[in-house]
Amino acid sequence: METIRFAIEDGIATLTLNYPERKNALSIPMRGEIGEAIRQVRADESVRAMILTGAGTDFCSGGDISSMQVEIDAPQGRRRLQQAHGWLEDLIQLDVPVIAAVDGAAYGAGFSLALTADIILATPRARFGLPFLRMGLIPDCGVFYTLPRMIGVQRAKALMFSMRELDAEAAQDLGIVMEIVPEESLAGRAQALARAFTEASPVAVGLTKQALNASLNQDLHTMLAMEADGQGIAFSTGYRREAADRFMAKQPLRYRWPG
Repeated sequence: METIRFAIEDGIATLTLNYPERKNALSIPMRGEIGEAIRQVRADESVRAMILTGAGTDFCSGGDISSMQVEIDAPQGRRRLQQAHGWLEDLIQLDVPVIAAVDGAAYGAGFSLALTADIILATPRARFGLPFLRMGLIPDCGVFYTLPRMIGVQRAKALMFSMRELDAEAAQDLGIVMEIVPEESLAGRAQALARAFTEASPVAVGLTKQALNASLNQDLHTMLAMEADGQGIAFSTGYRREAADRFMAKQPLRYRWPG
């Protein structure tokens, strides 16, 4: 790994974009290494949560502009993006929660990458934007799927067409950012949330995330069936039986959301 730092420790996978001299721009080599890291997360049953973050003072400034100076035709451009789509889909569909810890710039594909997370934390100096049209490009890296589901189609159109930059508070008001934390507390807060999931039922967490990901594409009947099937599986786990025993014995339950 030359463009990212990646580690799995105590059930938490941490992927850090490590190209600070270019504000962690998504170079072609970096995209390949992100894909490899996500494959490792999917294959490791010990992982209970994943943190996405950036080295230095920025999360990700988007695509590497220097790589856009090369003349390519439409089929080449299509294939170039499709290479990232495989791991983007895997990232969105991960059974474990993904936490994006955003400091500084999250522009273009960097904003799109943050939106693949289940929880977005941001510092007061975080900035979000989709300036694709300025370069004669369309928004990419899954943002046509993630953003409208988060803030609605009209607001997504407004952000894409206007290329408006959002500060952390504006992003929180739209429902994009869950919490704003000081720069010095960002890593610690992301770790605290990730550690909480290491004490949760991986089966129940995974089933909950799968159902939520499917909910906007399915009808009521399908979602009720998914709910019943998932609850049946959750009821059968040792974790659920232990939790019931702890509750009846008035002992603390393992999973608690950190305040």
